[in-house]
Amino acid sequence: MSTPPLAPSWPYCARGADPATDPVGCRGIHVPGHTACLAHLTDTDRDAYLTGLTPGADIDHRGTPFTEDLLNRLLTALRDPATTHPHLGEARFQSAQFTGDARFDWTRFSGDAWFDEARFSGEVWFAAAQFSGHAFFLRTQFSRVAMFVEAEFAGSTIFNRAQFAGDARFDSAHFSSDARFVGVRVTGNGQFDRATFSMTSRFGPIVCSGMLDLSGAVFQTPVTLEMAAREVQFVQTRWDSTATVRLRYASADLSYAVLTAPVAVTAHPAPFAAGGVVDESLLSGAVDVRVTSVQGVDAVHLVLTDTDVSDCLFSGAFHLDQLRLEGRTIFAPPPTGWHRRGIWIGRWTRRRALAEEHHWRARAAGQSAVPAGTVPPTDRWRTGPHHPSPARTPDPDDVVAIYRQLRKAFEDGKDEPGAADFYYGECEMRRHDRTGNSRVERGLLWGYWLLSGYGLRASRALGWLAASMLATIVLLMAFGLPASSPKQEATGAVPPGGGKVTFTIDKQDPKNPAGDRFTSKRFDKALNITLNSVVFRSSGQDLTTAGTYIEMTSRLLEPALLALAVLAIRGRIKR
Repeated sequence: MSTPPLAPSWPYCARGADPATDPVGCRGIHVPGHTACLAHLTDTDRDAYLTGLTPGADIDHRGTPFTEDLLNRLLTALRDPATTHPHLGEARFQSAQFTGDARFDWTRFSGDAWFDEARFSGEVWFAAAQFSGHAFFLRTQFSRVAMFVEAEFAGSTIFNRAQFAGDARFDSAHFSSDARFVGVRVTGNGQFDRATFSMTSRFGPIVCSGMLDLSGAVFQTPVTLEMAAREVQFVQTRWDSTATVRLRYASADLSYAVLTAPVAVTAHPAPFAAGGVVDESLLSGAVDVRVTSVQGVDAVHLVLTDTDVSDCLFSGAFHLDQLRLEGRTIFAPPPTGWHRRGIWIGRWTRRRALAEEHHWRARAAGQSAVPAGTVPPTDRWRTGPHHPSPARTPDPDDVVAIYRQLRKAFEDGKDEPGAADFYYGECEMRRHDRTGNSRVERGLLWGYWLLSGYGLRASRALGWLAASMLATIVLLMAFGLPASSPKQEATGAVPPGGGKVTFTIDKQDPKNPAGDRFTSKRFDKALNITLNSVVFRSSGQDLTTAGTYIEMTSRLLEPALLALAVLAIRGRIKR
């Protein structure tokens, strides 16, 4: 059983009341001197009322049902001859219903404007409207697009719990006092680009199923922004003071944003609260927050917390070495699975990689572009927004600088494993940079990568160490160990005329055996020599000439490989 509607607190028209279906009837307030609302006056009484209005007059039409024609007649009666635009004093439209389009564009409200719980079924135009007093749109419902483009709000502005079934457009609006958008729901897009917020301390929480665009917006005081949306645009947004941006579900673009004080962008873990949990039923799927670009941003004051930067473009940003990445920050990994390049078959090393490296490798590999809006495959490099244009895709020399600066940011944050990944990426780009590095330098980097993954892959260094030790053992058994320990021989001469004897001791050269060289005894000797070589010690064994050179090579190479393995392990566990 439905609850019967409550009667309004003001004297109301009651036209069309029915005890069975609608005991209240029309809720429109009485026009002064009458017992009916403006919509239900007789034509004569309505004309007389409208004729008596003057620009700047206070009006009260709470609960009144307005057709498009009736509203136009009311605004025409209030038109200021000097400006040719409607001029209202205090305007009370609480709970009014507007059918058809409602055009308040260029209207001046010199008193407070009340539209609480009003309903607009058509398009709403408040473009370039001027609100000199307070403006109240509490729980107002907009069924189609609502235009507040270039509107001026001098007093406090309240849109709390307002619902926009279409787009909400506040492009270039100016809020001189506090503006509140607590619990606002937007089914279309929310446009706040180039809007100015002079005294707003809290923006949101807003739930938007489309895009929230604050590109070019200006926040002049400390502010907290709370938004759940598919996409949030902060392109060229300016924060003149500190700000905390809490997001859910969103991909955020901060390209060329101006930060004059610390600004923190963080993923909010739970639904926003504003006098209760904010309804997020307009959105579904993962609540992760993705930052897509910080290009052109001076990152000195930027903090990103618990964000996904897999597709974030860092190129063109300033002071990336001072960027703070806190919490769980997700970077794009290299492709998974096996890949083939020429005769080589292998797997990409698991690490954190930048989007710019993905874009360059995808272009260099000749990959086809992934259609917009589709999930990129995990077994391929991710293509960039300008793929495959070489002019708009960063080259390795561009990506090197980004890796170097972000590596320092991780080091300053005492995240050595994270810094190690970025050092790996830096070396990878240097190895492929044909413009800034010579062939010799690239060759050295190639060898460094092959032996130990730039000193960061312990398994690779240990693998080469094991292979080197095995080769040393085999070579020593085959060519380095003599057949037997050489015997010393002595020859003596007696000087003429005396009894004194002098002995000269010679040592025979070690010789390779003629029979089986691969015996357990020889293996034991070769292993002992090899293990001593790893720790840079001499075994003291008698060796052939070839064995001497084998041992010298082993004592040079194997300790270096062991050191690289230790260095790689330290880089992964150091804090």
